[in-house]
Amino acid sequence: MFKRILSIGILLLIIAIGLFQKDELLHLVKQGGGLSILISMLLVAICVFFPVIPFPVLAGTIGAVFGTSQGMIVSLTGAMLGTMAFFFLSRYGFRDFAQQKLMNYPKVQEYDEFLNKNSFVAILTCRLIPIIPAPVVNIVCGLSHVKWLTFFTASLIGKIPNILLLSYAGALFSNNKLYSFGIYGVYLIIIFIINFIIIYRKQANKSLD
Repeated sequence: MFKRILSIGILLLIIAIGLFQKDELLHLVKQGGGLSILISMLLVAICVFFPVIPFPVLAGTIGAVFGTSQGMIVSLTGAMLGTMAFFFLSRYGFRDFAQQKLMNYPKVQEYDEFLNKNSFVAILTCRLIPIIPAPVVNIVCGLSHVKWLTFFTASLIGKIPNILLLSYAGALFSNNKLYSFGIYGVYLIIIFIINFIIIYRKQANKSLD
């Protein structure tokens, strides 16, 4: 009971900050400085739960403020804080709710079976190629028997390419907007093609069966 109450309190706090303070927080991010780093991490962590600001926009802004390397570290740290909080809330705070949520994604059961066989590869694959929405991955892993360290490591590695690219594009944005959009656009096209191939091959295999 205490875990449930604590989890609800944390969740309500995250919602309140995300909904009512996002503009102020984003303004502080753009100012730069030490406080801006902490605020940036907090805002990224909130967006893991509720995308009050589209993540590409937020990560790109952070990259523009801090540069590619520092921007990537800031965004990655915030993303992992939010991801691990989501994982632990699913595992210990809202287990019943999380199980009901997964009922809306019947195909996730296939992923759950793969997860049980090779959790690290399964999580890493879903982070690199987002076939399944990230919140669903967090919930499934929270409900499973995956060790938190395995989840953390695979998620960390899997998030790096996207965040690095967004930080780099953001850092270039003020000098070359077209090139900045082009870089991320090509990345999205590649991800789309990979997703299309995977889905097409699955459908083709089902047709043969």
